[in-house]
Amino acid sequence: MDAKASSRETIDRARASLVPLSHRIHAHPELGFEEEKAAAWISEALTEGGFVVERGVYELPTAFVARAGSGPLHLAICAEYDSLPGIGHACGHNVIAAAAVGAGLALAKLADDLGLTVSVVGTPAEESGGGKILLLERGAFAGMHAAMMVHPAPLDIVDPMMLAWSQFDVHYHGKEAHASGFPELGINALDAFTIAQTAIGLLRQHIRPTDRVHGIITKGGDAPNVVPAHTSGRFMVRAETMAGLDDIQQKVFRCFEAGALATGSRLDIQTAGPPYAEVSHDTELAAVYRRNAEQIGRFFPDLGAMARRAAGSTDMGNISQVMPAIHPTIGLGCFPVVNHQPEFAAYCATPVADQALMDGAVAMAWTAIDLATDVELRDRLIAR
Repeated sequence: MDAKASSRETIDRARASLVPLSHRIHAHPELGFEEEKAAAWISEALTEGGFVVERGVYELPTAFVARAGSGPLHLAICAEYDSLPGIGHACGHNVIAAAAVGAGLALAKLADDLGLTVSVVGTPAEESGGGKILLLERGAFAGMHAAMMVHPAPLDIVDPMMLAWSQFDVHYHGKEAHASGFPELGINALDAFTIAQTAIGLLRQHIRPTDRVHGIITKGGDAPNVVPAHTSGRFMVRAETMAGLDDIQQKVFRCFEAGALATGSRLDIQTAGPPYAEVSHDTELAAVYRRNAEQIGRFFPDLGAMARRAAGSTDMGNISQVMPAIHPTIGLGCFPVVNHQPEFAAYCATPVADQALMDGAVAMAWTAIDLATDVELRDRLIAR
């Protein structure tokens, strides 16, 4: 039996454990850096599959590195397993985690014969917090030659556009007063947000089509009859590249400064986590993945302009800036239901999502096998 047939057989046999793993993570959503159950369940599955698993690595209690094989080509398969506040696994990280385990189990049995070292890296807090960035900075990816993962989405896309982003907390400090009796003695910190958001709305005419600005007010005051003295919000800006991120961010900061100037409030802006870089998909790796995914029946539609419009962000971008990497999406066929909707969370524990995780595991395993056996590509990765 050849390596690809063997890997698929291993993944098919593991279906009875992979699908329940995905559903268990889905049923117990945990926020970033709090994924204790998910990290433990994934680590246990990999340990049973022959991996040596180190938990709580690099000062991150819910991160892990599971390793199998000792070959010269070292590949990373990234697992995500954090959820979103309020809407659970509405980005399908339960599917990502189970697919990573499936690919890992298949490759663990073949690694030494293929000349591979395989690391399944448990990366917490992708939604907000940048777990991969912290792991990268602390050396978790040292010595690895390429990285991959698959991400659920409405459609299969081999190289989805993933923007650079930064997020920050905005605080306005004003002065309380009786909102009816003596409003003139107050400084309204909520009005400062109204002015800032109006300015951002006007700014949208003058930003690039790939730029994004969005956020929420996390505190708007304490009582309607008290002039709000302290308000806060969390906002994000995105751009096509890190080089363009500073430009849009400075424009948005000026909008917040306008709110402070107009109301007399004091403005305080604080960064909220490391910036995410854009994803730079390695074209050769992406082509190998696409060929393998198509061989098992996946379909990649031509999205035209929509491909650039439907853009998200991920800390996998930072990994892709330092090593060859791919971040394809695996389609659930659910459009117009899209990521970050409660309806998408529901889709991520259905038979179509279960099949997506199986297909994603096979496609990643086959891609790794091709990287190990294509001499020219293998040598490029090792010599990087």
